[in-house]
Amino acid sequence: MEDPVVITAAVRTATGAYQGVFKDVAAQALGTAVIAATLTWSGMDPKDVGEVYLGNVLTAGLGQVPVRQAALFAGLPPSVPCSAISKVCGSAMLTVMLAHDLLRAGTLTSVIAGGMENMSRAPLLLGRERGAYQAGLRDHLLLDCMLDACTGQGSPSLGRFADAIALARGISRADQDAQAIISVTRARTAQDSGAFEREIIPFKLPDGSTVSIDEPMIRAQPEKVPTLLPLFPPDGRVTAATAAPFSDGAAALLLTLHSRADAQGLPVRALVRGHASHAQAPEQFITAPVGAVRKLLAKTGWEARSVDLFEIGEGFALGVLAVAQELGIGLQRVNVHGGACALGHPVGATGARIIVTLLHALEHHGLRRGIATLCMGGGEATAIALELPA
Repeated sequence: MEDPVVITAAVRTATGAYQGVFKDVAAQALGTAVIAATLTWSGMDPKDVGEVYLGNVLTAGLGQVPVRQAALFAGLPPSVPCSAISKVCGSAMLTVMLAHDLLRAGTLTSVIAGGMENMSRAPLLLGRERGAYQAGLRDHLLLDCMLDACTGQGSPSLGRFADAIALARGISRADQDAQAIISVTRARTAQDSGAFEREIIPFKLPDGSTVSIDEPMIRAQPEKVPTLLPLFPPDGRVTAATAAPFSDGAAALLLTLHSRADAQGLPVRALVRGHASHAQAPEQFITAPVGAVRKLLAKTGWEARSVDLFEIGEGFALGVLAVAQELGIGLQRVNVHGGACALGHPVGATGARIIVTLLHALEHHGLRRGIATLCMGGGEATAIALELPA
């Protein structure tokens, strides 16, 4: 008899804007909050957690084993192993995929998976060569998140690749502006309707105030989107509004087998029906989710039209448009509670954030099947399929 992997808890912090509410909060503290919340929401005893995997890309300066720090401060016993995964935007989704496979293999019986990132606190790096310090500082955030390192073209920004894809596919500046505005509008509607209430855990700042609303969404000014200059003039099509903002946050899920959830009386929020990865030319990274989703549909036996909701990572508004267009998905089923242009893109956490948002959106709208997918620098993409219990 099938014993599927299930999600018993799915939470995230609100997203902080770059140099915003979380600028003085360590990434580990954000991770601690979501780890602790998965235990609270699922009801699992901390000693029953088999392992913790969190995505974390900007690790410089965080100290030894930042995921271990987050787990111990969340109250997990010292006997629980912890690991960090670094795969740029796909880091946190990969943790969920690994959790799924380890559970199916019988290696573990429960896993906390997710990601944590504070892009506001990324340090400047001073390089060394043959024992001597190099002249000049390099930005950890730009170097390890935003600049291509796989094509040998001199580290261009991923935004330049996005502009080239937009031009090749005939996706206009106006199309991208409209998508970014839709993202903000949907996010604000979701916030006003209470759709994020169970998804976001309040985070208490050192000054005693509490953060529970996504800051990039609050700061967004949709009326100014058409007036922004392109990031790469003179004729670029990507702007600061149609590229997801740097941001800070964390997300986590607790996964186990259905039989174990039943035996322990844990809630079954969703079943993980499969996952897939895809890779292609680094310059074409934005459309890599097309291949990942097609592989996933083949694995699950689903058809695109049978999927109720899609979460497509919105590192660029262009990506949502291009992927939905090629897969033949109507945008009314995509990012129904807004995407990263509105909600932010904490790079090491965003892959889990979109899974968390997908699960809660399915519950909120009374739907069952969903797929989350996102691209990443280097030309890769991942995708994961969820199904709510009948």
